[in-house]
Amino acid sequence: MDDTTTGGSRTKVRTENRFSTQQWGILLVLAAIQFTHILDFVIVMPLGDQLRRQLHINPQQFGMIVSAYGIAAMVTGILSSAIVDSFDRKRVLVVSFGCFVAATFYCGLAPGYEHLLAARSLTGMFGGLAASSVMAIIGDVFADRQRGKAIGVVTSSFAVASIVGLPIGLGLAIFFRQWNAPFLGIGALAVIVWVVAWVFLPSLTSHRTEVRHAPLSQFVKVVREPNHAWAFAMMLTTVLGTFTIVPFIAPYLQANCGRTAEDLPIIYSVAGMFTLVSLNIIGWATDRFGAKPLFLFCAIGAVFMTLMITHLPRVSLVGAVAATSCFMVLASGRSVPAQAMMLQASNPKLRGAFMNLNSAVTHFGTAIGPAITGSIVGEATEGGPLTHFGLAGGIAAMFGCAAVAFSFRLKRFSEPVEIASQPFPAEIKPLPE
Repeated sequence: MDDTTTGGSRTKVRTENRFSTQQWGILLVLAAIQFTHILDFVIVMPLGDQLRRQLHINPQQFGMIVSAYGIAAMVTGILSSAIVDSFDRKRVLVVSFGCFVAATFYCGLAPGYEHLLAARSLTGMFGGLAASSVMAIIGDVFADRQRGKAIGVVTSSFAVASIVGLPIGLGLAIFFRQWNAPFLGIGALAVIVWVVAWVFLPSLTSHRTEVRHAPLSQFVKVVREPNHAWAFAMMLTTVLGTFTIVPFIAPYLQANCGRTAEDLPIIYSVAGMFTLVSLNIIGWATDRFGAKPLFLFCAIGAVFMTLMITHLPRVSLVGAVAATSCFMVLASGRSVPAQAMMLQASNPKLRGAFMNLNSAVTHFGTAIGPAITGSIVGEATEGGPLTHFGLAGGIAAMFGCAAVAFSFRLKRFSEPVEIASQPFPAEIKPLPE
């Protein structure tokens, strides 16, 4: 009797963990949106030399181009958080992603520095809103037991961008000998993704309530919730633990570790492949063992790898690949359970506003992280080895430790609201048993 009951319970859990066909379709569309958004964000960094030569800009101006994206995304996330939960999730995503596509084409057609700076601000503005909408939809469409795997699939877009997107994008820039070619290519791909999203994503309005709230009240409700504050603190320190050093890894490998520019595609492609596989494993393990244990494992491991890669001596190509792969697997891997923990901690009726503020916090981290390291790292000689990168690594490790500490203050949202008790919104059909 007990065995039969236990077996039936296990079957039910496995059924609840499985995605329906509709859920898989939604997830793939969200992953495609996230892929184009991330590729647009990361493609700027390896184009630095071409941008400086062809637009005649200095390193400080290039730094502004990189930071403009994150700053604009942060501001938009804060402003939109007050009203985003009043609208259909699909409409918010489709409109914001459509504007992102237009801004990406603007990047490709920008005639000079000022136009490119404005274009990067617009892509950050609408790309950040689209990214937060993706996570809010995951929170609505996927039950608690499914979110780790769903987030793992969407987060894999970063690895796919490293494996496929960056080599193709850089190849376009080299082939056409123009820095703007990758942006035009990304824009063309994004148009296709936008059409698919418009056609196939269902309307999502289950998060809306009958009572209308003033926009400012939604923002105040989110920021006044102590659990939300701990969640934002954990995410900010997690992002800073990564982006304080990531933009400088390639220059450090070349200037201090004896690697060449020709080695970089190999290093990042292999690291990206390991990350792609590991993110999906981490997503599955998050659902199987819980988000917090996986976060602690990845976050603590990432702290050790941060210290290792920022103190790396001259190494062979194999050594550089191994160190970079381990760092990327653990640093990106901690974001999967971290996002799952944040979704568990958020009030479902405020989830859109919460995720928009989370997106703002995340982009704030991506904007100030490189600035922190840029103010620390120097050159032994002009064009020579980098100095004080180990100190920057120590600061990044401290951010990582702070994220671990904040995770212990995070609690699952437990207020008995109607939407939280439903495993699926009304628009989504659960998998039949």
